[in-house]
Amino acid sequence: MGKKVVLAYSGGLDTSVAIKWLQEKYSMEVVTLTIDLGATKELSKVKEKALRLGVRSAHVIDAREPFVRYFIFPALQAGAMYEGVYPLATALGRPLIAKLLAEVAEEEGAEAVAHGCTGKGNDQVRFELSLQALAPHLKVIAPVREWGMSREEEIEYAHAHGIPVEATKKSPYSTDENLWGRSIECGVLEDPWQEPPEEVFQWIKPPEETPREPLIIEIGIEKGIPFRLDNKYLKGIELIEELNRLGGLHGVGRIDHVENRVVGIKSREIYEAPAAILLHKAHRALEGMVLAKEAMRFKDMVASQYADIVYNGQWFSAFHLDLMAYVLSTQRVVTGVVRIKLSRGTATVVGRKSPLSLYKYDLATYEKGDAFEHKAAEGFIKLQGLPLKTQSQIQGHLLFGHQEIDFSSVLPPKLVPLLEKKGD
Repeated sequence: MGKKVVLAYSGGLDTSVAIKWLQEKYSMEVVTLTIDLGATKELSKVKEKALRLGVRSAHVIDAREPFVRYFIFPALQAGAMYEGVYPLATALGRPLIAKLLAEVAEEEGAEAVAHGCTGKGNDQVRFELSLQALAPHLKVIAPVREWGMSREEEIEYAHAHGIPVEATKKSPYSTDENLWGRSIECGVLEDPWQEPPEEVFQWIKPPEETPREPLIIEIGIEKGIPFRLDNKYLKGIELIEELNRLGGLHGVGRIDHVENRVVGIKSREIYEAPAAILLHKAHRALEGMVLAKEAMRFKDMVASQYADIVYNGQWFSAFHLDLMAYVLSTQRVVTGVVRIKLSRGTATVVGRKSPLSLYKYDLATYEKGDAFEHKAAEGFIKLQGLPLKTQSQIQGHLLFGHQEIDFSSVLPPKLVPLLEKKGD
């Protein structure tokens, strides 16, 4: 063996089998890379397992801080929620893993990298597009996509090659987790009519088991970045971990979503994302105070595009940089404090304030001290309505007359029956 491949290694069945498979199939020396993005696994044990399986070297990297700073917080500033629902926890982690794979491959002098994704999922796209952008010279190997083994065949292969297997029966669920959220799919969840069983949730209590008394928290934000929870100034990792704990305790952050995958199919996904939901709510509420109407509405369009970029694996693209330039411009004024009430599975914004707020009490109030110029409204309405008035005077008899409209002259024949009155 002389050629090397760096494998993104989780310690599970697929990537453990992949170590031996790569050695046999490609006659390559395997280097593993295990990355801490905030999952609960004991990574030292994962490293030990890789070394026992005969890898050349096993790298473990704590990437939580760059994950928060360069991936989670920019997505939060952008307001990125895929299809308005999913805060992109797994999707945000993949470009960082790809970047670290490329760096370790360069350090090790490897000519290839490998991942454990199937041919049906989103993550293969995210990994490989990121690697094409960052290190197009590297060969990418996808063992699970290539070998075509069933779960049972993988287990047999593992036993034959002395690979430790924790369980012989397939778990009904496929999961992934990091600081920003946890995803669950497969099993009974593949029937979108069935309510998710309680066993799939690990972070968030059901509403009926949450404290009866509501909890009000304050989140401090500066230039779109959260930095304070109540009276505690916290680093990003600590803040997210504490919000995950509080949100989970009060039943906040469960998501049940049928989403459109990159590969062209719909998939039912369950997510747990207490901190992400709370921070997006706080951020959005503060933006409503400090951004002009036009900027807010345009940013909603940018947020949708930004979420698609992340979800579709295009993090390392010029388009991403262009959108982020606008996002960062808007965030210069997103500074203030938001109060959120957590109560039995709900999170409700109940207060917000900012030194840069465009909300002015003396303009908004109907009480004493009202500074709004009421008489100015008359002229405003006349000018606002002038186009409507002019059009009505000139074209009104054509636009708003009561004559019967012959739809058959302007619509395809198949659509006409749909507009005809029923029961005549």
